[in-house]
Amino acid sequence: QVQLVESGGGSVQAGGSLRLSCAASGDTTSTNCMGWFRQAPGKEREGVAAIDSGTGSTMYDDSVKGRFTISQDNARNTLYLQMNSLKPGDTGKYYCAAAACVVPHTVVAGVGVKYWGKGTLVTISS
Repeated sequence: QVQLVESGGGSVQAGGSLRLSCAASGDTTSTNCMGWFRQAPGKEREGVAAIDSGTGSTMYDDSVKGRFTISQDNARNTLYLQMNSLKPGDTGKYYCAAAACVVPHTVVAGVGVKYWGKGTLVTISS
């Protein structure tokens, strides 16, 4: 089992920045990729970014490319999502996920996710 705990959500104005963190604990040997997903009110959950924990290869949804950066600190078992130039459309609950993947883009598509965190809320005002 893997436990994932997100933090760092909050309310900011458009154009601002936030950094989300996800602390992972437990047996992570069955997962080699990590990802961030979000769910806006009334919409389905969608993949935002993913990273291969071994190679560092990353993948981003087109809606966040150039604005968001996914990274990880393997020594601290922590995943990050740096979010810059935030827009009201980025509002939603952000979830951390641990997945088994061949390449990170499959995680962004929602494939191979084994564990989910409970999420942290991000609200962007115009």
